[in-house]
Amino acid sequence: QLQLVESGGGLVQPGGSLRLSCAASGFTLDAYAIVWFRQAPGKEREGVSCVSRSGDSTNYADSVKGRFTISRDNANHTVYLQMNSLKPEDTAVYYCAAKRRSLLWPCSDYSLLSSFASWGQGTQVTVSS
Repeated sequence: QLQLVESGGGLVQPGGSLRLSCAASGFTLDAYAIVWFRQAPGKEREGVSCVSRSGDSTNYADSVKGRFTISRDNANHTVYLQMNSLKPEDTAVYYCAAKRRSLLWPCSDYSLLSSFASWGQGTQVTVSS
């Protein structure tokens, strides 16, 4: 059974940092690209970032570019989202999702993907003073 579990969310002041983790079990992580999404109350789900199967390619939403960094450790079955310079508008529930893609797929148009193989349960990130 494919399972993803997010962790690392919490309450942080504006300008602070958090590192989210997405731990995979029940499948070989390196067979999947991983996408982080977020959804704030009353807003549509937003694709935040993507990492290719090998980790060589990444992509980011304009709203987080330069502040967030996605990475993966396939040996330890975990994908990370390092979030720096957090803003109140980053407040949302963050989800990771796994999608089968070719090894060389460069995370293009990742926010348009559908039919993910697995979703995590989400982790709350709140940025507030």
